[in-house]
Amino acid sequence: MSINLTFDREHIWHPYTSMIDPLPVYPVVAAEGCELILENGQRLVDGTASWWSAVHGYRHPVLDQALTDQLGQMAHVMFGGITHPQAVTLCQQLLAMTPASLTKVFLADSGSIAVEVAIKMALQYWQGMGNTDKTELISLRKGYHGDTFAAMAVCDPIDSMHSMFSKLLPQHHFIPAPDSPYHSEFRPESLQPLRQLLLHRHTQIAALILEPIVQGYGGMRFYHPDYLAGCRALCDEFEVLLIADEIATGFGRTGSLFACEKAKIAADILCLGKALTGGYLTMAATLCTDQVALGVSQSEAGGLMHGPTFMANPLACAVANASIGLIRAGHWQQQVAAIEAQLRAELAPCQASPLVKEVRVLGAIGVLEMHQSVDVAKLQQHFVEDGVWIRPFNRLIYLMPPFLISPEQISRLCWSMRRAVLK
Repeated sequence: MSINLTFDREHIWHPYTSMIDPLPVYPVVAAEGCELILENGQRLVDGTASWWSAVHGYRHPVLDQALTDQLGQMAHVMFGGITHPQAVTLCQQLLAMTPASLTKVFLADSGSIAVEVAIKMALQYWQGMGNTDKTELISLRKGYHGDTFAAMAVCDPIDSMHSMFSKLLPQHHFIPAPDSPYHSEFRPESLQPLRQLLLHRHTQIAALILEPIVQGYGGMRFYHPDYLAGCRALCDEFEVLLIADEIATGFGRTGSLFACEKAKIAADILCLGKALTGGYLTMAATLCTDQVALGVSQSEAGGLMHGPTFMANPLACAVANASIGLIRAGHWQQQVAAIEAQLRAELAPCQASPLVKEVRVLGAIGVLEMHQSVDVAKLQQHFVEDGVWIRPFNRLIYLMPPFLISPEQISRLCWSMRRAVLK
């Protein structure tokens, strides 16, 4: 069956794309291992793991079997007044692999919704604790937390894709992005803006939300673990909740199972997504402490006011259980360490390009930050001609491949990136 690209161009909206002059799309008809297969039979090595989610690649037999088995039982059932084995098992697995202080799990539809739920938790918590003044949030410049309205309100209000909505969004507080890079010496003074804000506004502030260690769509910035540890300490000192958005970093991407582990801290509320189902189905989770759950349950509403139709979808829970099973088997540690070493070695020559501002690598993430914004359509064509799938944005050309990618496939990705910038 051929894909009607003319119809697609004229009628189908793709992410962040104009309908007047849309970016080109490439017709994928199958995917297996770490490769996408185009309609013409060409195979592309996938360097982005379908927006960082397909950590086990495509058509993984364990994940395929989990879905097949669950289809024989039920595809979906409402979660209001009903529970089912896959949801219970999934929540047990999540609590077993996250900090012991996190004891409650809300299963959401997507990463953005997990953030919405986290914000609701924080606000309802303070209501339940009898403190109705705490309604404000703090976020970091260069941060990104999703495309729904509460999530957009804690994304960078100026230097982000959501700036056009700024007049419609709740106004929160933003502090400078961390300026101590991950592999450099920590600058304690970088915590002063947060301390000063909390000193003057802590009675109104409900929570600080941040992406631990890696700021994703805000620029693929890697910051020092001591900054995160300092944020945790300041939240404790001023009685403010800490929300960790690990939707992109969770499940091994940074070389630690969760990025918070690099700072030896635990959040009060934790958001997970993307790799949760291995890229098979949309699902996310928001975890919290007993204390947060108690406050929410004591609020005027009497419970957390959120309930998606497809919450805890059995198919998604089944494949998530299988995905987590693969992760807990332990192979990701060796895989991510090998990917990191190879990316460091093979992307390093790109630093010699006058087009490249910085090359940086952390775990299974490799980034070329350019001096100028890139021509996405032109670069995309270059990469496809080279037999790879790399999706640049703004000033960034980056890799976040599946964990089971081979050294030869990584080399092909890095070779194409070098060709793009070392002409």
